[in-house]
Amino acid sequence: MPNFQDIADIFEQFAPFSTQEDYDNSGLIIGNPKTEVSGILLSLDSTESVIREAKEKQCQLIVSHHPIVFRGMKRFNGEGYVQRTVEMAIKEEIGILAVHTNLDNAKNGVNNVISDKIGLKNRRILKPMGSEDEVGAGMIGDLSQPMDEMEFIEKTKEAFSSKVIRHTELMGQKIKRIAVCGGSGSFLLQDAIDQGAQAYISGDFKYHEFFDADGQILILDPGHFETEQFTVQLFKRIISEKFPNIALRFSEVGTNPIRYFF
Repeated sequence: MPNFQDIADIFEQFAPFSTQEDYDNSGLIIGNPKTEVSGILLSLDSTESVIREAKEKQCQLIVSHHPIVFRGMKRFNGEGYVQRTVEMAIKEEIGILAVHTNLDNAKNGVNNVISDKIGLKNRRILKPMGSEDEVGAGMIGDLSQPMDEMEFIEKTKEAFSSKVIRHTELMGQKIKRIAVCGGSGSFLLQDAIDQGAQAYISGDFKYHEFFDADGQILILDPGHFETEQFTVQLFKRIISEKFPNIALRFSEVGTNPIRYFF
């Protein structure tokens, strides 16, 4: 039976943890690497509800996209959801493995899945990491045929099952070259413009950042959760190819903290 370290090693081969961003905390956050695992819960986030779900579904390990701990913790007194989640995981003997920006930066990672959803061809990394062209942030590619802007917005809304898409002013042109970045990707806007993208899909754009489009590109913001929701499916594919007999469960807990009123 594989253990926690064996599962971490699978992701190390697919998307080395050394390629994560400096601010990140991907890797085995909670649990003894030698703990054997027969069931894994796949989730975008780790919360108290997800810990309880893992226990109910007899999963010894949670593989999540977002790390429950990003920065050092000096106290464990149950203050805040992060501390409570960590304490519960330890108490219930549930491991947590986070696979975050290293999977974002992998050529066949999160942004490749997004590109699949909107049908991009001729893909390449938007902002390579150093001299590497197989690792880096974002992705850029082309649609098979140019589309009207509103048609593409509708296509994007459907692809991400978004309740709403925030976007910049239409430019009155057909678009073909698209850049994408799962999660928070406003830092790549200028790279998308410089490489000729006519539209850029990412989440968490702030009010003033929409001005930075400056009539040069159409920004589409379906939401942070919405652009990363397919990550759990990628988790399943990566793990099942190596360990087909492990029980893999998708979390049924809705961890998106944002609600919409219509």
